[in-house]
Amino acid sequence: MPDVDGFDEFYRGSRQRLLGFVYALTGDRVEAQDAVQEAYIRAWQRWSTVSRYDDPEAWVRVVASRVAVSRWRSLRSRARAYLRHGANETVPGPDTDTVEVVAALRRLPEEQRTAIALYYLVGMPVAEVARETDAPVGTVKARLSRGRAALAGLLAVSDVEETTDA
Repeated sequence: MPDVDGFDEFYRGSRQRLLGFVYALTGDRVEAQDAVQEAYIRAWQRWSTVSRYDDPEAWVRVVASRVAVSRWRSLRSRARAYLRHGANETVPGPDTDTVEVVAALRRLPEEQRTAIALYYLVGMPVAEVARETDAPVGTVKARLSRGRAALAGLLAVSDVEETTDA
């Protein structure tokens, strides 16, 4: 069992110094916070070992700086790929119908929304949706039915009968 109190004391006593250090390295407060957070997570996972080091803060500082450098390298690699291959083709934004459907889906209960998304958007059969959501097949069918009915009401969809001129 990790020494929770010891880690908490260590964290409180070192977090500002470490954040200041990584911020000075990156020049970006958000990047520094992310790197420091990752370093403290790794320290917590290994706290039984790290706590016995002569200077646990030095270990966390090294990990945080390596996380920051790793992110720099990743960004640099992406920038090089961008220069080599050019910009991605622009993707058009969603049309108004899509925006309306998504807004309506957000108003459904989570179970119905999940069932509808898996069935209609992912293309899963009802049996797979049931396995994925850990629900009986009949329950999934009911969620789909209720979800479709609710969407119809939210989207003001009505059955349009085709008429022919005689």
